[in-house]
Amino acid sequence: MQVKSRHHLRSDEVGRVRDAVEDVLGVRVEGDSFERVEFDSADTDLVLVDGEPLVAYFDDEPFLTVRGANAFPPERNVVTVDAGAVSFVSDGADVMRPGIVDADESIAAGEMVVIVEETHGKALAVGRSRVDGAELVGDSGKVIDSVHHVGDELYQQTV
Repeated sequence: MQVKSRHHLRSDEVGRVRDAVEDVLGVRVEGDSFERVEFDSADTDLVLVDGEPLVAYFDDEPFLTVRGANAFPPERNVVTVDAGAVSFVSDGADVMRPGIVDADESIAAGEMVVIVEETHGKALAVGRSRVDGAELVGDSGKVIDSVHHVGDELYQQTV
């Protein structure tokens, strides 16, 4: 991805990023330097926190990247998948109900979620839930659309 522009965020913009992430995920992103990076050929902008790509704008809303979710483990909007789902989710597959072992019941349909693996709690992907949290665990059906995962272009981005 070719960088189109890169600029430091003003303190009010930093506050909006921090508040948005904290409102949804229950975790406060800490850092001394926040830079927004826009790309020529991508719809998603990154926010570098102390030089690390920890936040991205998905549909113009700031949300943790996979790296961000591992640096600042979220307290809400978390979906846990079993070991059998790890390789699929890590490769960018949408999440199916049978692979989910736990989900935050406060998730609303359409909200962004962090997908973690059950053994170590490490983030594998970020997605958008198709259903409410209480409906995520079950026997069949695709319930989360993957938007960012370990190893994708956004994850590998160095700026």
